Amino acid sequence: MFKPIIDFIKSEYAQKDFIPLHEPLFSGNEKAYLNECIDSTYVSSVGKFVDRFEEMMAAYTGAPYAIAVVNGTNALYLALKMAGVEQGDEVITQSLTFIATANAIHYTGAKPIFIDVDKETLGLSPHALEEFLKEYSIINHGQCRNKKTGAVIKACVPMHTFGHPLKIDKITEICKHYHIELIEDAAESLGSTFKGIHTGNYGLFGILSFNGNKTITTGGGGMILTSDPLLAKKAKHLTTQARVPHRWEFNHDEIGYNYRLPNINAALGCAQMEQLPHFIVKKREQASRYKNYCNASGYSFLTEPVDAVSNYWLNAIVLKDKTERDVFLNETNDSGVMTRPLWTPMHHLPMFTACQQYALVNTDWLADRVVNIPSSVNNKIPK
Repeated sequence: MFKPIIDFIKSEYAQKDFIPLHEPLFSGNEKAYLNECIDSTYVSSVGKFVDRFEEMMAAYTGAPYAIAVVNGTNALYLALKMAGVEQGDEVITQSLTFIATANAIHYTGAKPIFIDVDKETLGLSPHALEEFLKEYSIINHGQCRNKKTGAVIKACVPMHTFGHPLKIDKITEICKHYHIELIEDAAESLGSTFKGIHTGNYGLFGILSFNGNKTITTGGGGMILTSDPLLAKKAKHLTTQARVPHRWEFNHDEIGYNYRLPNINAALGCAQMEQLPHFIVKKREQASRYKNYCNASGYSFLTEPVDAVSNYWLNAIVLKDKTERDVFLNETNDSGVMTRPLWTPMHHLPMFTACQQYALVNTDWLADRVVNIPSSVNNKIPK
């Protein structure tokens, strides 16, 4: 049934065996920088590559400050903590997300509230967010409280799904009006912009991920972006076990975390950053070829939203229903072409079923129909 699209994907990658969903590409200075790092003996959380990686990320994204950490989940957890999220608070997010988003909220002792997404962005819907807050919130002494639970709604964490920017300007306005801190989960959107601004720069914090399947990778790794110099300094302090700087003494002034990115991982990241503009060009070229094929073949291809430039981290098509989706997943994977469905929405997972949810119609509709297709950086010259 799906042999033509399977054959097209195989022709894209010039492979007849297994085609992964998204594999890293190491075609630059990765080995040279790793060897340099090893020769220096500074392979842990101190070294010039960590500083360089942070500087390169700040310059590329336009964020005044970038703090490298061990993974995106820790980045989000720490951002939430620094935003003042505490035990018993609530944090608004989308149910259509990778579980790390909800887990990071849970680690703070807060509870997530799941709001619907827009079909065209797969990101948090400004309309659904505003309608929820109109119905359930009240502003009391400068705090937004949930009329149903009485808890403070402290923060909002929208996620730029598959690298496609959501309507973050409208989300920003709503959060400001309701005194809610905005933290962008930009884990998947390195290289994506909305209205000319790189994702992760609209909120108090933005976070990035460099897992092995991301647009660039450090093996693991994440980044906290912020424009606030004091919060940036605090983030670096907390991620190094809150140690008070001294030549030899070990004094710590608060509870800290062992979250700093090791120098050896940052060395990999520096080499990847040098290639990032090329990676984005090649991913966007491939997305264009996928789009043209889908338009000619009757498939619905997920394209970048209005006012956005997407990195097309993971390409996606929308099938007619769950039955067709499952047939597609079986046929492609049986043929050696790795595809996957959307994540199981958070409100369907046993640990989050009791959390408050609101108008999740689009969430469930998309979860039944969207599949990702191979999206590795493709250096093949277009025909």
